[in-house]
Amino acid sequence: MKHKTLKNLIIALILIFLYLPIIILVLYSFNTSKMNVLFEGFTLDWYKNLFNNRTLLEAFTNTFIIAITSTITSTVLGTIGAIGLYKYNFKFKSFINLLLYIPIVIPEIVLGISLLSVYTLTKLELGMFTLILSHISFSIPFVIVSVRSTFSKSLDTYEEAAKDLGADDIKTFFKITLPQIMPGVISGATLAFTLSLDDVVISYFTAGPGSNTLPLQIYSMIKTGISPDVNALTTLMLLVTMIILFSLTFIQGRKIVGEKK
Repeated sequence: MKHKTLKNLIIALILIFLYLPIIILVLYSFNTSKMNVLFEGFTLDWYKNLFNNRTLLEAFTNTFIIAITSTITSTVLGTIGAIGLYKYNFKFKSFINLLLYIPIVIPEIVLGISLLSVYTLTKLELGMFTLILSHISFSIPFVIVSVRSTFSKSLDTYEEAAKDLGADDIKTFFKITLPQIMPGVISGATLAFTLSLDDVVISYFTAGPGSNTLPLQIYSMIKTGISPDVNALTTLMLLVTMIILFSLTFIQGRKIVGEKK
């Protein structure tokens, strides 16, 4: 009994540690005070002011465009790369597999400086294009690793059976391969989108005029004080994220129930 009580207490403390900062952020988005020190009263003014804050909305728009573009591109390229590395044997394959982990394990500041050096040598003007390229470059390895983890010997058997029944390579890919590796593709895309959405270090080195992102905008506000508009925006982002997660969970639950029937 004591052991169970202790376990529940530890779980409760972990949950409080994880979610208390988020709860405070949401609470302060309704605070009448501009200083996030004490809660002085309830107001919705910061949500109204948010839609008049052009700088913050522009940074959020840039962040969303970069995240969507880099996620789609890195997911497509990463999926193709994972399939190629799994199915085909070629010279230096083991070396390339090793190289995939370098962008994952090296410090972001090293990758950011490296990308900046490349853009400087090629005389590529910093802006939205360089930001998207940078986010694609560090997202692809995560997608490849995620997709490759879903390959199995049973997939090879299904593909061979489909070809024996007359399906060509394209039809086999869309009817057999892609559905089998879809969990890895979705995981890789989600990871790439999340990494792009909140990246600061690499974006700091590769951003240019007119390409400010939300994380960079918030980072620049730390010295002067973060506006409550930011709390309102992050609360709305949290709400949208929760709606998406609950919707996916509900759809997945109905799918499992349907398969059991």
